Order: sequence, then structure tokens, then C-alpha cells
Amino acid sequence: MKIVIDARMYGTENGGIGRYIINLVDKLQDLDDKNNYVLLLRKKYFSLLNTKSNWEKVLVDARHYSFKEQLAVSQVLNRLKPDLVHFPHFNVPVFYKGKYIVTIHDLLMHKRTGAAATTLSPFVYLIKRLGYKLVIEQAIEGAGKVIVPTNFVKMEVAKAYPGVSQKLEVVYEGVDKNIFEKFAGSGYLRRNKIKKPYFLYVGNVYPHKNVGRAIEAATSTKKNLVVVTPRNVFQKRLSQLVKKFNAQKFVHFTGYVEDRDLSTLYKNAAAFVYPSLEEGFGLPGLEAMANKCLVLASDISVFKEVYKDNAIYFNPMDFSSIARAMSEALEMEDDKKEKLLTKAHGFARNYNWQETARKTLKIYENAS
Repeated sequence: MKIVIDARMYGTENGGIGRYIINLVDKLQDLDDKNNYVLLLRKKYFSLLNTKSNWEKVLVDARHYSFKEQLAVSQVLNRLKPDLVHFPHFNVPVFYKGKYIVTIHDLLMHKRTGAAATTLSPFVYLIKRLGYKLVIEQAIEGAGKVIVPTNFVKMEVAKAYPGVSQKLEVVYEGVDKNIFEKFAGSGYLRRNKIKKPYFLYVGNVYPHKNVGRAIEAATSTKKNLVVVTPRNVFQKRLSQLVKKFNAQKFVHFTGYVEDRDLSTLYKNAAAFVYPSLEEGFGLPGLEAMANKCLVLASDISVFKEVYKDNAIYFNPMDFSSIARAMSEALEMEDDKKEKLLTKAHGFARNYNWQETARKTLKIYENAS
């Protein structure tokens, strides 16, 4: 069988979706030497990525969410004539009519609307939302199978698109096993003047991430908060909030951080704080557990599904609830803390990319 994977979002700079593609491709190469695979890649990783003999690379340097991808990806797929295509995100070309499966990581864009959720002008934002609605609806309804990362997202998709329930397949994501073994020196902390104890947030800072309330909680209790996020317009908005609270000495924005240094930040943190109002999975919390870092998380359905009783939960709408969780983490007795960390560390190992790849391969085979 000839399987094409649209890997144009390959790379950690593309956030959780980029990590998903990296690990899926890596583990499928270990797992499957029978089927033939073709990866669609942008220029950066086309030359960097090494593949096995039953894998081929095709350059499609079209940015995701662009008009160009709608035409260029369809043209390449029509030329390749695959038996199956896996689109690891909702941006399926509307002109492609071949057999495919799609991964829907969440439906956040269905709910998070308005000026706070975008950096675009109102007119351009309206066009983008209309395009999103058209593309995701056709992607889901035209797919042979729809992979979702949690039962929570499965319920959300089934509610939004009632006719597709039978297509939905839950495949949990994983934690990179190397994270368990990374060395945690203190050089990064010294170079960046990060003082312990500190709390940590990792991820983008779109409005639904609710990082502003974590900043408010840290400021109100004079606790240090390290925010690992790309430097963009949303980060600049948060920086203005930090100035409003006069909290510059408590809140530290790092920009992009390499995995080795990220592991250092996890291992040395008092706790990882995850104040999101909604998520599709919540991989950073599992990465924190893998690094024996306490997890403080919003008491939302998806986190309780994924983390179970391995996190300290708070009300994300109340900054004082976040502050209390921070205080609990700092004041926790050593024996109790070590017991929770050890339990969570073992629990995180249940989420592995090998199993993600195995279940995905089974879906490929059943869909062909």
C-alpha cells in the first residue's frame, strides 16, 4: 500500500502538531517495513530528515493555511496516486477527492472567536473563519476515518458533526521516551538568570490558554513564573499585562527553548502550571510528569481524562484558586511530594508514541 503523510508541519516550531508528526513518522518507520510511504515536506526538513528505504520524500513548500496549499498539495497527490493519505491536521485540500484519514486535534477555533483570538483585521479574520469552517467541515465529512486524541474531542466532534460518529477513532498521543533520560543541569538557569523556586508554563499563549490568570496568581503571591512561548503578538500582549501588574521581576518570558533546556526547566521547577480553559489533549503536562515535575492543572474534562489523579487541580477562572495551588505545591511535605512525583512519573510512561503509531497503522490498514 502506498501511504502519503502530509508532514509539512513537521518540527517542534509547529507546536504540538509538529511533535505529533515527528514522533508518528519516527515510530512508523520502526514499525512498518511492508507499506510504502511518501512524506510531503517543506524545504527546511526536506534535506534534514533521513528516512528508511520504503520511505520517499516530496518537496511541497506550501505554507499551511494558505491558498497555495489548497492547489499545490492536491496537484502533488493527484500525481502520486496514493492508496491512502493521512492529513495530521484539518487543512485538507478541498479539491482532493482521493481516500484519506484526518487527525482533528481539537475544535478550539469553533469556540474561540472575536478580536482577542486573532491578530488580523476584522475583514481578513472573517474570511479566515469562513475558510476554516469550509475546510474543516469538508475534511471531516470526506474522511474515511477521523483520528482524535481524546474521548473529550471525540464527543466535541460528534456533537458538531452528528453524522460522523462512526468514523471517529480515539488514539492517545505519547511522551518522547528520551525526555525521561535527559540530563538536567543548571547552566540554562544561570545563563538566563532564572531564580528558584519558580513555576513553569510551556506552550503558546493564545487567549484560551488563560496564562494571564497564572501571571495574576504569581504576581499576587510574589512567586516567580517562567513562560516558555514563542515571541509573537500574543506574547507581547501578555508583556503589557505584566507591566500593568508591575510584575516584571516575577515573570520571565524565554522565547523558544530547545528540548534539552526545556527538560532542565521542568526538572528544576516547583511545578508546571497549566491554566487552559480548553485543550484537545495536554501533552506538556505529561512531559512535566515525565520529568518528575508537579503538575497544577485546570479542572477541565480533558485534563481529568488524560492526567486522572496525577495533578493538582484548580478553578482556571479564579486566579486565587491558581495561587492556592501554587502555595500547596511549595508547602507540600517532601514525602508526600516524592510519592506524587514517582506515581505521576510512572503514569506518564503509559502514553508512548509506539502505541500511537501502532494504532494509527491499524487504522491505515482498515481504511485501505
